[in-house]
Amino acid sequence: MSTFDEAPVSWQEPQKDAPPARRNWSELIIETLIRLAGISAVVIITLIFLFLLKEGAPAFMQVPITNLLSTRWYPIEDMFGLIPLLVGSLLVTIGAVAIAVPLGLTTAVYLGEFAPPWQREILKPVIEVLAAIPSIVLGFLGWVALAPLIQGAGAPTGLTAFTGAIILAYMSLPTIISITEDALYAVPREYRDGALALGATQWQTIWRVTLPAARSGIVIAVMLGVGRAIGETMAVMLVTGNAANIPQFGLGAFFQPVRTMTATIAAEMGEVAQGSVHYSVLFAIGIVLFLITFLVNSLATRFIGGSARRRGGQI
Repeated sequence: MSTFDEAPVSWQEPQKDAPPARRNWSELIIETLIRLAGISAVVIITLIFLFLLKEGAPAFMQVPITNLLSTRWYPIEDMFGLIPLLVGSLLVTIGAVAIAVPLGLTTAVYLGEFAPPWQREILKPVIEVLAAIPSIVLGFLGWVALAPLIQGAGAPTGLTAFTGAIILAYMSLPTIISITEDALYAVPREYRDGALALGATQWQTIWRVTLPAARSGIVIAVMLGVGRAIGETMAVMLVTGNAANIPQFGLGAFFQPVRTMTATIAAEMGEVAQGSVHYSVLFAIGIVLFLITFLVNSLATRFIGGSARRRGGQI
């Protein structure tokens, strides 16, 4: 037997207690900061809602519900009908979503699936820079350049719901494109390779494999775009005409002046006395906006969760 086999093993593994301890402390600090950030976000949102409730709740007690649900907004005569403002906000938001979602998804698919790398490196930063343009600048451009074109096309005036929808769609596009493209990029390459190996065309792979796999990210992108459209103020103030009336139903409604809830708050908050009925009604509009946004986000969460459960049940 060789001396090497008879030699006792004298080495020992190095002590590793200190590095894990340091890692544990760092992980504990990071987890604590993340937890505090999450709690602070919930607390801030709760405080905002409580403030809106404190200032806006008197409106529901001082103004009859039939007045709030009427079709006339004329605060000078104590007419606080919210229906025209709600219809105007819905018209502008629906028009913006109808324009921005197909265009944004198509652009994201092109960037993620078809565009060469050099083109993607140029277009992606340019699209993200578009989000930095102030809304007041876009509203001014819509008022000066876009409104005359719409009026020249046959509309009675260029300041319409359609003008606001185009401006809001342009403002929502960078968010929808960027988040959707990132969601498509996160889909594993093996999904595409497997579909192509089974004989699917590139378009069939995108439609049947890539887009369903990125559905949650796409829904988040659309919801953020909808939130941007609902909450925008200055741009729609400039280009929608600020007429608090209910337009005629049909496609012609998009080519009539409207007034949104956010524009009403911005235009009239500086002119009312604190504590007045008008003041409380403006905060009540803020409560309605908050509830609409909460409802949209809840539906998106339920849609994503339901889709994930259905996919999980099929596996």
